[in-house]
Amino acid sequence: MVKTKESAAPFVPEERKLPVLAEAVQKCKGCDLYKNATQAVFGEIETRGGAKPKVAIMMIGEQPGDQEDKQGRPFVGPAGKLLDKALEEAEIDRGKVYVTNAVKPFQVGAARQAAHPQKARHEGDQCVPSVARCGTGDGEAEADCGVGATAAQGLLGSSFRITQAHGKVQEVAGMPPIIATLHPSAILRAQTDEERHAQMRMLVEDLREAARVAGE
Repeated sequence: MVKTKESAAPFVPEERKLPVLAEAVQKCKGCDLYKNATQAVFGEIETRGGAKPKVAIMMIGEQPGDQEDKQGRPFVGPAGKLLDKALEEAEIDRGKVYVTNAVKPFQVGAARQAAHPQKARHEGDQCVPSVARCGTGDGEAEADCGVGATAAQGLLGSSFRITQAHGKVQEVAGMPPIIATLHPSAILRAQTDEERHAQMRMLVEDLREAARVAGE
């Protein structure tokens, strides 16, 4: 018997309103990660004063980390704090940035280290259909920013290399302009201060380009 390729596509509802999508992602069984994950981590954007936010940039990371898994929110761990700092340096209004991940759930406990990043790169192929179709739910972003190899390759193909084409505008039919950049977690893993500063400059410059494309 030929095994059917796993995919999140059957679990993506037709209605693209955020509350509907947020509920649907918790029931997704498009890959094996749901079996051990605490919860699926949906995307979010900061809301201010109850007003419906205008999304300028949709940032798609790789997968939830420990803090994201526990809190059920994307980019709230150390990498998220570094991303906030980079957005501030790039003079991008955090309230106009929708953040999410290519992979919504992640494994817990001892299996987490074994799963990352190899599992994420495999499962990202299954989760990306939900990213591509869902967008931001109530409206499209002016630009997508793929953060890290998993998100970038999920959006742009497995041959895409961040080291070669980061910060450059990529076009995919039916989607806003896409710009790929380094994941903040890579900066946290830098071996030297010089490497860390260089990577941070790269991230900030790529974010500025995303803001330019988005008209911010």
